[in-house]
Formats: sequence, C-alpha cells, structure tokens
Amino acid sequence: MYIYLTSGTGDFLEQLKNKYPNEKMILIHGEGNSVLIHETEGKSVFTTPRKFEVLDSVNNLEERGFFVFNNIPVTDEGRPVFEHRFLNRARAIEDEPGFVAFRLLRPINSETYIVMTQWNGPHSFEAWKSSKAFTSAHAERKEPTGVNQQNIFSAASYVTTYSVAPKEEDEA
Repeated sequence: MYIYLTSGTGDFLEQLKNKYPNEKMILIHGEGNSVLIHETEGKSVFTTPRKFEVLDSVNNLEERGFFVFNNIPVTDEGRPVFEHRFLNRARAIEDEPGFVAFRLLRPINSETYIVMTQWNGPHSFEAWKSSKAFTSAHAERKEPTGVNQQNIFSAASYVTTYSVAPKEEDEA
C-alpha cells in the first residue's frame, strides 16, 4: 500500500479529487495549505506527489475529522532502528477515545517519515497528548548497558495538523 500527497489550493485539489471518483482520496486543510491524500496499491494520479510506503496501518482513513502528521527526518543509517521501534510499539493509541486511524509512512524520495494519525477532532488529539498512554509511548528508551544511543534523526521533527472541511450539505 502507498500514500501519495500533493499540496495546492483547496479548490484545485477538490477538482483533482472529483476527476478521479474511483480513487481513495481525502482532502484535508491546514493553516495556509491544503493536501490531497491518495491511498492506493497502484500508482498515483498526481503529477509530482510526495511518495510513501505504508509500513503499518490501523483502521481505514475516513473523510472526516482531524489529521496529525508527525514529520520525522531520519538518517539513512537510522531507518532500520526507527522502523523497528515503531513496528514494535505498544499500540496504546488505538484504545484512545476519538482515535480513528494510524499510518506509518516510509518516504520513497526523502528522509522524512510521517506518523499520520486521524482523530474525531482536535480535542481527541489533545486528550491523547495529556494521557498516561502518551507519556508511556514517548518515554525515553533505555538502551542495554554499554550501548551508546545512536542519533537516528537528521533534523528536528515537527507536527502539522489538518482538518477535513465539512461538506456543504452538513452545514446548516
């Protein structure tokens, strides 16, 4: 499974999405930009997408709610360590109220992984960040005695957030 991302104006991306009604696409809006997510087993219909392989997933992405992208730049040497840590995570997030879906995305042509989570709304994400499960999931790992902790990150991580715009018929 792959996820392709492209950015642009909301109107342009909506037209692109409507042009391919049989493709699984979700249009999300952030501060100052919009992103179209294309999840598929095949190739993207986007001309120049950001390409990712889905390494892990929980539930189906839905066209609703609040998306959080934790963008994590990882060195080439650090990729196996990073992926091992994530693939062996506690999975506590999946039991959080308001949690919808999860994707661990390996970049195809860059160094920045994306940990994508989908929530019912921003309040659900904020509640997760304040939870004991979050603290436990993000606790510093203890390395075995004598093993130096390798810096696997090439730059600081950063978070971007997006919302799915309500459909016009839902607005009243």
